[in-house]
Amino acid sequence: MRKIAIRIDDVTPEMDWVKFHRFEKMLDKYQVCPLIGVVPENGDPTLAGQEKNPAFAEQQGYTDWLLKKKSAGWSIALHGCFHVYQTKQGGLFPLNHFSEFAGQPYREQLRLLRHGRERLKALGVESDIFMAPGHSFDQNTLAALKENGFRYVTDGYGSRPYLREGLVFLPISFLRSRERKKKDGYTTYVVHTWDMSEGEFRWYEDLFRTERERIIDYRELLQLTPQKRGAAGNLKEYLMAGGKRLAAKL
Repeated sequence: MRKIAIRIDDVTPEMDWVKFHRFEKMLDKYQVCPLIGVVPENGDPTLAGQEKNPAFAEQQGYTDWLLKKKSAGWSIALHGCFHVYQTKQGGLFPLNHFSEFAGQPYREQLRLLRHGRERLKALGVESDIFMAPGHSFDQNTLAALKENGFRYVTDGYGSRPYLREGLVFLPISFLRSRERKKKDGYTTYVVHTWDMSEGEFRWYEDLFRTERERIIDYRELLQLTPQKRGAAGNLKEYLMAGGKRLAAKL
């Protein structure tokens, strides 16, 4: 039976907390612990959907919330640095042709990751999981991640975690409907709560209610022994990502 983990992107103090809390209550109801991607210093106006949550008027309130979720079993990833796209590159996983990292010089990527990690630490959180804005990263990103002490990347395609360039990749879903029918392996469903429709909320409610045995806490993925994967697997993944981008565009 294909096991499914949940990741939530784009967590900032100014995001749409009404929708986030609605999904959060659903996760709590079915006792699901996701991965959340925290933007440490948001510069993307599309992620600032409202006034800062009143509970986070002071940074300590936001820090306390993050630590509370972590102690409850939620996992936390560094979701870029500013979440501002600087290039029109898709990199090694071209789901999109824009990036905060891919196409940037190594030293600049190293600086961004170092700054982002320091800002996350200032919020009281340390993480060795990286979540690339726009899913886009390149060879320089992977080298800079290792230099900064990261171990995991939440991206890629596959049926279980795999090794690439000394990092453990934790695959995301290619097509949710197809993944839901799979009988073995692991995957991650990517959620952007700020963009969820009523239909999306109903879809996840149905998934959690009817197939709870499939849903795992994200931290369980981190305990799996990753597979080795060669150039053929990387090429297949690249073509799948590019094909999905083209299909979405058409």
